[in-house]
Amino acid sequence: MALLLKYIDDIQEIFDTNGDPRTRDWPLMSSPLPTAMICMSYIYLVKVVGPKLMENRKPFQLRHVLIFYNLFQVIFSAWLFYECLMGGWLFEYSFRCQPVDYSESPSTVRMVHVCWWYYFSKFTEFMDTFFFVLRKKNEHISTLHVIHHGLMPMSVWFGVKFTPGGHSTFFGLLNTFVHIIMYSYYLLAALGPSIQKYLWWKKYLTTLQMVQFVAIMVHAFQLLFIDCNYPKAFVWWIGMHAVMFFFLFKEFYTQSYTSKKRKEKLEAQRLALANGSSPKDGSANGHCNGTSNGVSNGLSNGFGIHKAQGSIADYYSQHDDMRLTHRA
Repeated sequence: MALLLKYIDDIQEIFDTNGDPRTRDWPLMSSPLPTAMICMSYIYLVKVVGPKLMENRKPFQLRHVLIFYNLFQVIFSAWLFYECLMGGWLFEYSFRCQPVDYSESPSTVRMVHVCWWYYFSKFTEFMDTFFFVLRKKNEHISTLHVIHHGLMPMSVWFGVKFTPGGHSTFFGLLNTFVHIIMYSYYLLAALGPSIQKYLWWKKYLTTLQMVQFVAIMVHAFQLLFIDCNYPKAFVWWIGMHAVMFFFLFKEFYTQSYTSKKRKEKLEAQRLALANGSSPKDGSANGHCNGTSNGVSNGLSNGFGIHKAQGSIADYYSQHDDMRLTHRA
């Protein structure tokens, strides 16, 4: 036990010695342990405790709560984006190489503060998942969702602790801009069916997020090939996070939109064939309605039915491999 405590003290000394003195005494900044505990508690609550508590309860509606929450997130994200611009990215920062400024200049201190508030915003985003739990939308609590929300506070903590400002804040600049659009969408969706019918652009949010991570990758990894007074460890830290999230979001996009569209197209073809016409034939009910519309009974009960059955059998034979590729 004594050895473990000594080990913890040694690690804490490293944090105190190498951390930015400007953020040392700020809330949750002295040690990574409180942030790590909050993140682990979040994962346990949304994956175990929450679904268990809601198992035999009716889902909450939370319409007005969601409207207020998403409005708050839009305003909060817009303020963070503005502060990132005014703290350096609009007038002072270079997109090619931006070392961390450890001075006490007004714009620098402003960026240090917005870094901490961006870190804090990762906790407010936990509410997204808590609302899913309360509404019993457990299918939305995916691996991507939990990893994304569960890792971000811990990832941002290191930036605020050691490099609050400089090159890595490009991540926050893009991320807050994307969140303005994302939470605006959620706000509109929470207003009800009269607005939801106009929200055809949901899948483009995922595309925007993937573009964001590509931009962050390029921006971070360029420092591996040029001389810049910025820690290489944080270049890899930011860049690899962007790589991981890009592939997670890409998988989500494929499952949610590409595979779903292919499955719907195949189902439409099956229904068309089941009704006795080819998928491209507009008379989908030709054979089924043959008798009731006065068409020859001999054709409907004889040649026509066997032909339709033959077409269906050929179709399923040709597309059997396609059916096996679809996920539930």
